[in-house]
Amino acid sequence: MSNNPIRMHLVRHILLSLQRGVSQRQIARQLGLSRNTVSLYVSRLESSGPLEALQQLDDAALSALVYPAPKPLVEDARGADFTSRIPYFLSELKRTGFTRQLLWQEYKQVYPQGYQYTQFCQLLAKNKKLHVATMHFEHQPGQMLMVDFAGDKLSYVERESGELICCPVLVCVLPYSGYSYVEALANASLPQVVKALNACLDYLGGVPLQLKSDNMKQLVHKSCRYEPVFTEMMQQWALHNRVELLAARVRKPKDKAAVENEVKLAYQRIYAPLREKTFFSLRELNTAIRAQLSQHHWLPFQKREGSRHSCFTASEQPHLQALPPQPYQLKHSLEAKVQKNYHITLGQDWHHYSVPFAYIGKKVQLVYDTDLVEVYYQHQRIALHQRSYRKHGYTTLKEHMPQGHRSYLEQQGWDAEYFLEQARKIGTATGEYVEKVLQGRRFAEQTYKACLGILRLGRSYGVERLEAACRRALQGNTYTYLTLKNILEHNLDKLQAQQPPLFAVPAHENVRGPQTYQ
Repeated sequence: MSNNPIRMHLVRHILLSLQRGVSQRQIARQLGLSRNTVSLYVSRLESSGPLEALQQLDDAALSALVYPAPKPLVEDARGADFTSRIPYFLSELKRTGFTRQLLWQEYKQVYPQGYQYTQFCQLLAKNKKLHVATMHFEHQPGQMLMVDFAGDKLSYVERESGELICCPVLVCVLPYSGYSYVEALANASLPQVVKALNACLDYLGGVPLQLKSDNMKQLVHKSCRYEPVFTEMMQQWALHNRVELLAARVRKPKDKAAVENEVKLAYQRIYAPLREKTFFSLRELNTAIRAQLSQHHWLPFQKREGSRHSCFTASEQPHLQALPPQPYQLKHSLEAKVQKNYHITLGQDWHHYSVPFAYIGKKVQLVYDTDLVEVYYQHQRIALHQRSYRKHGYTTLKEHMPQGHRSYLEQQGWDAEYFLEQARKIGTATGEYVEKVLQGRRFAEQTYKACLGILRLGRSYGVERLEAACRRALQGNTYTYLTLKNILEHNLDKLQAQQPPLFAVPAHENVRGPQTYQ
């Protein structure tokens, strides 16, 4: 016990007991200490001066008298050599492929009397902790918005092709409240980033004073610790929104620690809940992200009161600048020629968009942004499309097609239910006859043209005659288009009501009627 210093309140208790004349044996019994420990501290107190004067000292002054001064550490030559090599060790461990085992082997070759591997690792870990100290920053409300891309991507399935489309995810956060914005982008180009930043400001309902990111190529043209050069479009966006642009130091993620932590939370509270769900468009994916983000904001803090939503609305949103009257919009323009398939090509995405077929061979003007593609001819807009980023894909509007192409397109959507529905609108017999035509082949698709011909007979001869022809044809065993056509061409449908029965029992005196059996 004498080797470990006792607490100051026990020292003062010993001092007070000595003043009252209590024996060392009784002091030891009262405090639960050994007699040797009490004797040691009594001797230190008595040798330091009058007891009354010691009682007036504060804890710091009294501890300097009763506690022995720590012995200075004497570092031997081996320890001094190891200490001098620590910066080199820590820098080498950051390199790809370097391990502590390899580093220790090199160390032993240079200094054979050095530490063995276990002690080498312990000393290295101890010194490494001293070099990773973190500093706490106080963020002001509404001052800064931090931006970064998440390392992992989200995805959706393209309906037409079944292709899995992977989307980069942009994460923005206000460090003061932790209120964030997350959006999946079609790609990581600067126009898409600008569009997402506009959406973020609209989501926040205001504009912060500063925007800070890492040195992503979309925002930073030239990296520099003191004066980074931002891209021209990003500078225009900042001027439009009255935002100061900042960039973190290269390979210093702690400069934007808040957004790094928010990316981790996005993995836990957005990625994880959506991992088993399948989405069929970028809009559908972002709708699900927005729902999970709202839940994340309303979750209570773990170590303080309130939630991110309550902290943002009460303390940070009032400090944001007002939104500009119109969001920053970047539009591109180019000239294109309408091809024979009445489509023009947007080369940036290599996607094709339709225009009215009457403009085949004409030169038109394309004006497009991240959302819309407009086509103009002689300053008149002739087509408007939602922008698609599917390479080598086609976006075609039905009204842009010639009549023959529209008819062919309609045929691609034919099915048995379509023909049955159209036939039943004409009449019961027509519906029944078409149903038998569809059942006449192993594959119903082989009868679609016959069904189309039957329906067109109604246009040529009228639906009343077609219904009568079907009623007559149902009496036979052959159900084809030609059967109906022959009935209508020879006007057999009109003779149906006048035709005598095929067989009748002749009148004869030997034939008894039903009255005989009553």
